[in-house]
Amino acid sequence: MAAEIKRRDALLGTLVGGSYLALRAMATGLPSWYLANPRRATAQDLECAISAKDKLQYLIVSASSMGDPINCNCPGTYEAPEIIHPMQPEMAATPLQLGDKMYNVAKPWATIEAGGALQAATLTRTAFFHHSTRTTVHGDQPKVMKLLGATNRGEMLVSAYAKHLGACFGTVQPEPIAVGARGNASELVSFAGRTLPAVSPTQLKQLLTGSRNDPLVKLRPMRDAALDQLNALAKQDSSDVQKKFLDALALSQKQVRELAEALATTLMAITADDVNGQALAAAALISANVTPVVTVRIPFGGDNHSDQDLQTETTQTVSGVQGIQAVMDALAMLSLTDKVTFATLNVFGRNLNGIAKVESRSGRDHYGNHSVMMMIGKNVKPGVVGGVAKASSGAYVASDIDSASGTAVMGGDIPAAQTHVAAARTLGAALGVPEEMLAADFTSDAGGKVVRTALL
Repeated sequence: MAAEIKRRDALLGTLVGGSYLALRAMATGLPSWYLANPRRATAQDLECAISAKDKLQYLIVSASSMGDPINCNCPGTYEAPEIIHPMQPEMAATPLQLGDKMYNVAKPWATIEAGGALQAATLTRTAFFHHSTRTTVHGDQPKVMKLLGATNRGEMLVSAYAKHLGACFGTVQPEPIAVGARGNASELVSFAGRTLPAVSPTQLKQLLTGSRNDPLVKLRPMRDAALDQLNALAKQDSSDVQKKFLDALALSQKQVRELAEALATTLMAITADDVNGQALAAAALISANVTPVVTVRIPFGGDNHSDQDLQTETTQTVSGVQGIQAVMDALAMLSLTDKVTFATLNVFGRNLNGIAKVESRSGRDHYGNHSVMMMIGKNVKPGVVGGVAKASSGAYVASDIDSASGTAVMGGDIPAAQTHVAAARTLGAALGVPEEMLAADFTSDAGGKVVRTALL
């Protein structure tokens, strides 16, 4: 029993570096940095946390070093007849309305009513941003997360977002958590130069559920003891903003009970470290305000150099889109639909046409000239940003973009080489991070622009 307790403390320590502090933060709704030293809090930190919950978004990112062919069958790739798609019935070109425009898509991307896998409500807040990552190496996933040198101080994009969001949400920890990386070092997340450990869904379940002495059972008495101490401290010499901070973020006994019950239900539904387990774990971590950013991995065809009839691509496109809807369902179960944005961030895409194996539908190779970022959130306007253009070789690549309209335009003010940074800036705006604040996270020569037509 002692060994089991020590293992659980070690697992919780991977989340925030100390089990008791982490549980106090979950129990009270107050961030661990505040609990560790209430006097350290600045007025700016406190004011941001007081006003953040209605303005900002948590983030779940599906990140893959496999270079899945998610880019090959999404909206914006069916306008050119030379682009190759699987021929299976379940991948048939299907009309889909995004915003005020109609597109053809592989059937899984369509609504459930049209034979696809997405709820109509999901598609009303979904955008596809065509871009170029400019690399073809699996191991470059960490570099792609840093936009190939376009982020300041070598910070990963997800960690740059997390620094802003964590401070304002008052999360237990500012660091992102990877629940889908498993043993893949290329998909681990770094924060301020530190590589963070991954926590699998089943580990999280083991950590927070089980016996009478488990952490979830301890939340209510821990909450009362911690808030008694903080309120006594506040009566001595706290400022008005510190008192407002406690009033705004501190959970009531009822909220703690409801949180523990909801988390227990969600975590007990985890049976494996698969996509469904990752979806539930991500939703639980955000519901408990542990972290502002969670990374998962949803397979979309994998490294399909040899893929006869593009069958793996077909199978995993179907299951991959279902996985995205599973994330949305898990968020809805915990009333997080309007609080969390989902996005994809992969190392590269796959050839759309122009090589023999693609033309014969026997596989696709690594392709740095076209990828796609999918975004789903309440601040996202449904549609397609950018698209594809035919290069002199005949191969289709990510196009330049006109930032004012978001359309694919040769010679647009967002060159193809800057489209990935533009997608990153646009995602940051969709999360509610002010542009001027996020600008400091990019190098002076990063380029790219926020595409406002992708935002509500």
